[in-house]
Amino acid sequence: MEQELEKLRSDASAELERVSSSSQLEEFRIKYLGRNGQLSGLMKQLGAAAKEDRPRLGKLANSVRGDLEQIFTQKSAALAQQKDSTERPDLSLPGRRRVKGSLHPVTQCMEEICEIFASMGFSISEGPDIELDYYNFEALNIPEHHPARDMHDTFYIGDSVLLRTHTSPMQARIMEDKQPPIRVIAPGKVYRCDSDITHTPMFQQVEGFLVDRNISFADLKGVLTVSLQKIFEKDLAVRFRPSFFPFTEPSAEVDIACVICSGDGCRVCKKTGWIEILGSGMIDPEVFKMVNYDPEVYSGFAFGLGVERIAMLKYGIDDIRLYYENDLRFLSQF
Repeated sequence: MEQELEKLRSDASAELERVSSSSQLEEFRIKYLGRNGQLSGLMKQLGAAAKEDRPRLGKLANSVRGDLEQIFTQKSAALAQQKDSTERPDLSLPGRRRVKGSLHPVTQCMEEICEIFASMGFSISEGPDIELDYYNFEALNIPEHHPARDMHDTFYIGDSVLLRTHTSPMQARIMEDKQPPIRVIAPGKVYRCDSDITHTPMFQQVEGFLVDRNISFADLKGVLTVSLQKIFEKDLAVRFRPSFFPFTEPSAEVDIACVICSGDGCRVCKKTGWIEILGSGMIDPEVFKMVNYDPEVYSGFAFGLGVERIAMLKYGIDDIRLYYENDLRFLSQF
C-alpha cells in the first residue's frame, strides 16, 4: 500500500500540471480527492493492513492528501488569476447609475434666504449654539424673572449657560464690536422645549437687523415686503399686526397672503386668507443702551423668521417632522 500511495502522489501531481481549465480541475478533484476518489479508496483499505503498519500508513495517507490539496488550491488560484487577466468586459451591459444626492429642503431654503438678503446689502454672521444667559436674554432687554422668558422654553446647561433660543443674541454681540451703519443677518440652529407636527426641539432661524441714522418703520416694511415676495416668488400681499417683543418697540407680527389659496381662505390659513410668517420691530432703545449706542442718534429694526416654517409653505409640506426622518422618498423630491 505504501507504494500505491507514493504512486498516487506522483501520478496526481503530474496530471495536475497538465490541467488548463476549470472543468479539467474539477475532474481532477473528483478523480483523486472526491468522496469516491482514488485516495479515499486507498484509505478505506487501511483496515486490512497489519495492526503495526496502520499508524505509519495512515500518516503517509494524510501526507499525500495534504500535498494534493495544497497543489490543487495553488492550481485553482492560478487558473482564476489567468481568467481575470484575459476576460474582457461585456460592453453591451448597462452602466451602473450613480445616485445623485441633493441638499436638504431646509438647507436649500436657508441658502436662498441668505442669498436674497445678501443681494440687499446684508452681511452674514454666525454665532455659537451654546450661549450665555446675558446675550440670549439680558442684553435683549429680557432680565431675570421677565415673563417673556417663559415664551422660550429654554434648555439650560448651567445657571448662566444655555442652548440659544433664537439667533437674536448676535445683535448684542455684533453691536458690541461694531459701530453703525450695520446690516446683518444671522442664520443658525436654535433650541426650545417644544415638539409636535409644527414644532421641533431644534430648528433653523434667520435673525436680521439694520442700524443707522434715521431708520424708520417704513424701512422695515420695505425690506421685509420685498424679501418675502422674493422668497415665495410671488407678488404676495403682506400685512403688519401690532405685537410685543421685549427687544423691539414698536413690534409687529408679519403675515402674508396664504400661498395655498392666494388669500381666498382654506384649511391651512384657517379660512382667514393670511398666514403668520415672522416677528419684527424697531430695536428698543434699551437694547442700544446695553451696547453703548446713543438711541437719540441711531435707530434700527430687527426681524426673525423660522426657516422650516417658510420651507413648509414654500414646498407644501404639512408635517415638520418629515424633515428629520431621513426618508429618501421624501428628500428625493427636492
